[in-house]
Amino acid sequence: MKALTWQGVNKLQVEKVPDPRIINTRDIIVKVTKTVTCGSDLHLVGGYIPFMKAGDVLGHEFVGEVVEVGPNVTNHRVGDRVVVSSFISCGKCWYCAQELYSLCDNGNQNPAITEELWGFAPGGCFGYSHAMGGNAGSHAEYIRVPFADVGAFPIPDGVSDLRALFASDSASTGWMGADLGNVRPGDVVAVWGAGAVGQMAARAAILLGAERVIVIDRYEYRLEQVRRYIGAETLNYEQTDVGGELRERSGGRGPDVCIEAVGMEAHSPGPEFLYDQAKHQLRLQTDRPTAVREAIYNCRKGGSVFVLGVYAGVVDKFPLGAMMNKGLTVRSAQMHGQRYIPMLLERMEKGELLTEHLATHIMPLKQGPKGYELFKEKKDNCVRAVFEPSA
Repeated sequence: MKALTWQGVNKLQVEKVPDPRIINTRDIIVKVTKTVTCGSDLHLVGGYIPFMKAGDVLGHEFVGEVVEVGPNVTNHRVGDRVVVSSFISCGKCWYCAQELYSLCDNGNQNPAITEELWGFAPGGCFGYSHAMGGNAGSHAEYIRVPFADVGAFPIPDGVSDLRALFASDSASTGWMGADLGNVRPGDVVAVWGAGAVGQMAARAAILLGAERVIVIDRYEYRLEQVRRYIGAETLNYEQTDVGGELRERSGGRGPDVCIEAVGMEAHSPGPEFLYDQAKHQLRLQTDRPTAVREAIYNCRKGGSVFVLGVYAGVVDKFPLGAMMNKGLTVRSAQMHGQRYIPMLLERMEKGELLTEHLATHIMPLKQGPKGYELFKEKKDNCVRAVFEPSA
C-alpha cells in the first residue's frame, strides 16, 4: 500500500509499505478514508522529537471503513464507518478504569524510552515516533487499530466523515482542556493558539457555559475562523498588549482559566523568543515555553492553567514562582479521546460542534509532502491539510 513516510528532518515521501495485518485478536484493519495533519506532527517533521526512523508512517487523526475484524472484536463489523482515537488504550488497566486513557499501561509497546525520559511511559499513539510505541500512522491506505472495541467509534449516519475526522484528536484534545481545566458557567477563558485544537478548546468552553472566551494568535485568517465559526473573541498578540487586554476583559483580575494550545515551537514578538529559539536550535533546551509562560503570568490568582500543547523534555525560564505564589492549578495531558469521542459525535450530529472549516486543504495522499509544506509554512491560509488515500 502507499503511505506518507518520514525520511529525515523536513523530508517526507510517499512510498510503498507493507499492508497491515491482524496481529492480536482485538485488532481491526481500517481502510483510511480521511486523515489530517496535526501541529504536533510538525515536531516530528522538524526533528524535535528524536525517536523517528526513516520509513516511519506519519499521521494519528483519521476516519475510515472497517475491512477486517479480529476474532475477539465485538463492537465492529466489516463495512462500519469509524473514527479512531489517536491514543491506543487497552480499556482494562488501572489508568483506563480512571478514564486516563492516554496513560494506558498497555497501549505503548515500547515503553523503555519514555520511562527513561519521564519516569513512566504514557500510552501509545499512532504514527508518533518510537517513544510512543512505534505504531504505523494513518497517512496510509490502511491501518491496524489495536484494542478496537475501546478506541474505535461508529460514526452516526448524520455526521460526515469530514466532520467526524476532527473528533479523532483535535476536538477531543480541545474539549479535554476546557473540561479538565475546570471551565465553569460565567468564567472568562483565554486560549493561546487559534489552530484546530485552540478553536475546539474555545468552542468547548463556550458550550460549557463560559461568559467570555478570548483566543490569542497572530494569523488573521485563523482569528477570522474563530470569530466566524467558534463565536469567541480574538486578540492578535503582534498588535496589542495581551496582558492588558485580558485584564480589561476580566474585571481587572485576569482570566479564570487559561488554555495553552501552542506547544513546543511557540513564537512571540519579544526578545525572549530569540533567546528561546537559539537554545532550542542548539538543543540546549528541547522546547520553547513562550505560550505556557504567558498563560501562567496572565491567569488570575487562584485560577487554572491547562497545557494542551505537546512538549518533549525540558524548558528554561519556567515561572515556577508565579505559579506557586499566585496559587494556580496547572494541569496537562495527552488527549483521553475514548473519554470524549462519543459525546463529541452526539454534539456534531446536533450541529453544536462544527469542524469542516478546519479542513482548508483537501488533497490526495500522493500530495502529502505538499500538504505538510502548506501546513507548516502557513501558506495559502492553511489551517489543516486533509489527505484522502483513495483519491
